[in-house]
Amino acid sequence: MSMSYKVRLSNGIRVVGEEIPNLRSVSIGIWIATGSRYETPQNNGISHFLEHMLFKGTERYSARELAEVFDGIGGQVNAFTSKEYTCFYAKVLDEHFDLALGTLADMFLHSTFASDEMDKEKRVVIEEIHMYEDTPDELVMDVLAEHVYGNHPLGYTILGLEDNLRRFSREQLQQHVREHYLPDSVVVSVAGNIPQARAVEAVERLFGVYRAPSGAMTPALVRPGFQPGIRIREKDIEQVHVCLASNGLAAGDPDLYALVLLNNALGSSSSSRLFQEIREARGLAYSVFSFHTSYRDSGMFGIYVGTSPEQVGEVVRLVYSICADVAAHGLTAEELRKGKEQVKGSMMLSLESTSSRMSRLGKNELMLGREVPLDETLAGIQAVTEDDVRRVAQQLLTGPFAVAAVGTVGERDLQPH
Repeated sequence: MSMSYKVRLSNGIRVVGEEIPNLRSVSIGIWIATGSRYETPQNNGISHFLEHMLFKGTERYSARELAEVFDGIGGQVNAFTSKEYTCFYAKVLDEHFDLALGTLADMFLHSTFASDEMDKEKRVVIEEIHMYEDTPDELVMDVLAEHVYGNHPLGYTILGLEDNLRRFSREQLQQHVREHYLPDSVVVSVAGNIPQARAVEAVERLFGVYRAPSGAMTPALVRPGFQPGIRIREKDIEQVHVCLASNGLAAGDPDLYALVLLNNALGSSSSSRLFQEIREARGLAYSVFSFHTSYRDSGMFGIYVGTSPEQVGEVVRLVYSICADVAAHGLTAEELRKGKEQVKGSMMLSLESTSSRMSRLGKNELMLGREVPLDETLAGIQAVTEDDVRRVAQQLLTGPFAVAAVGTVGERDLQPH
């Protein structure tokens, strides 16, 4: 029987967790409410670079020794940066919990940002930016965000700008930590075979000394607009990569349950309409899918497809046609029933992983300020009606659309006909 909990330490850090006695693993995540959305044009990329630098040596460990700590216990450690949060996480056997949490805390609190390590890591991240430029199915997402959000920080890339990276100094990294790694913005998430009392005591012991600098303020967020229209990035490649998007739903929106089922039936599963019509029935694309991203105050619903230049007009017309049909008629009762079973199945299967439980707890606390019990989510999915889905489909699938493309294509092929 698992049991979840939430404790706020005296310094403001939140500890959320779930005791799962019948598993041998434990997953730990340190979640910080900062990402590229909290940057400026002058320091775009600093959140992601900082994430890299926390692995590059502390007062206690060299970069190599940090890697050896986790390799030596058969554990996994990694991190990622998104537009609105950064997460450092580890998965280890329960007997190595204290070593893993202690090492993550050391990285978080005592990284040295040595100049020689900074110089090397700048080169690494610049190579990552170059790799991204050569990955058009990912690049098109950045082109889309830049077009949709314009000068708003949600339009910035997470990796940042090469010129910015070259300029970053140790002082800038330290300043960014002081301004954004505030205790009130930090959630430590623990899921696995560790009793609540032990987990909270360990986090208190390691992180309890952490204090916000005097006068530190959580940055205010400005709600983004949504700019429709077409943006093309010319690139001499074999395919055209297209992303079509509309204004979506914010985190916590009650209509997200209906949107999950709409997305499932439209393009996020192999039995979905887009996949079946464009790939299976007509063989026009290898990769086609729909997706939804929720931010704190907004969201984006999108459809991606990659196809050859001579087929792109036909494929885009099919995408518009399928969207119009779903907006007009909604989903069938059978699609809705199957979708509910599919979503329920994937959620239940994810419970067998301590990492997905840790992520669910940490992300919900950071984005919504509370745990969302699985029963609440399942009940929300189960309660969705055909009318709910049709209403959300009419809101999201009738435009205005923003369209981004990478490759060789004309605007005419990207317009609805």
